[in-house]
Amino acid sequence: MEDKNDNYNKKTPDLEMRNFNRRDSESQREPFLRSSLKAPTSTPALVNITNSPPISILAYCMASISMTVTNKYCVSGKYWNLNFFYLAIQSLVCILTIVSCKQVGMIKNLAPFDSKKAKTWFPISILLVGMIYTSTKALQFLSVPVYTIFKNLTIIVIAYGEVLWFGGSVTASAIFSFGLMVLSSVVAAWADIQHALYRENTQENSSSHEALSMLNAGYAWMGMNVFCTAAYVLSMRKIIKKMNFKDWDTMFYNNLLTIPVLFLCSLLFEDWSSHNINKNFPINTRNSLILGMIYSGLATIFISYCSAWCIRVTSSTTYSMVGALNKLPIAVSGLIFFAAPVTFGSVSAIIIGFISGIVYAWAKIRQGQANKMQLPASKTVMSASSLSNRDASSS
Repeated sequence: MEDKNDNYNKKTPDLEMRNFNRRDSESQREPFLRSSLKAPTSTPALVNITNSPPISILAYCMASISMTVTNKYCVSGKYWNLNFFYLAIQSLVCILTIVSCKQVGMIKNLAPFDSKKAKTWFPISILLVGMIYTSTKALQFLSVPVYTIFKNLTIIVIAYGEVLWFGGSVTASAIFSFGLMVLSSVVAAWADIQHALYRENTQENSSSHEALSMLNAGYAWMGMNVFCTAAYVLSMRKIIKKMNFKDWDTMFYNNLLTIPVLFLCSLLFEDWSSHNINKNFPINTRNSLILGMIYSGLATIFISYCSAWCIRVTSSTTYSMVGALNKLPIAVSGLIFFAAPVTFGSVSAIIIGFISGIVYAWAKIRQGQANKMQLPASKTVMSASSLSNRDASSS
């Protein structure tokens, strides 16, 4: 669910994406949970749970896995072609939940809607639409393990985009982790292609050709998603400082502004004939698909809460490492729930990708410690690549 960690980058920003997706610094996340910290009626048992690092880490991991699995389930139907509609419903559920929580007093620090801020943020929302759409398309054609592995390539593009745009730097250990990420992606692609070719040499010729075409489409969408995600994260970094957004504000504007764009794209580019609707929502799975779409919207909020919770009761260092370690259970969930092929190549790719995530998190921790030793005038700002890795959650 790195994607709906891309869908998380959108709403969470887990970004995968995210976030995202998905959605920020510890100081920004503190107000996100402040109301729960001040609750006077909390029982000792509840306080113990909300202040438990292991429980917060488990909740974050489960939220990420459930988001990815739900996204994959919803878009993996044989005739599925309503991705814009799916994402619009996801955003709509998220907005309705946020507004409802504000009405009953559960959310106290959501600022009133500001049309000037909305106009400034709208271009970022357009980039977000590109990111989450390409993410769901890639997840539609690729297995969860391969999708999770290839999502790491986004980190590389963002890191070097940061060097070009913001004068950032890339350490030797980070470059080593990038090499491992590329290697894991190559091994994953090789394993997928070999599995398809093996089927071609057996009696499954027609299905093997279909599998190869799906892989090609998946890799194309994944490539577009890598650059769309990088464009979104880097552009957001440029603008977000002017907006003075907190966590709820970012999630609110992201989802609110994407709803009309997504519904319009669905009406213009997707087939709304009754025949196509019935193909996308077959009778035997219709109810579970609708529930999955609703849950995916709620899960974006759940991932944001769990991300903030995890940082509050542990540390940003622990959270970074958890984000890296979380890649493994997400990849394994694809093997369990969707019968992705288990081969020597696929398992090797997962392990290499897992190690690359740990090395990258370690490199960012070391870089952060080195930055703390610098004079304030020479300190660099927190990297967009670090934020995107946090969002990937998100994602």
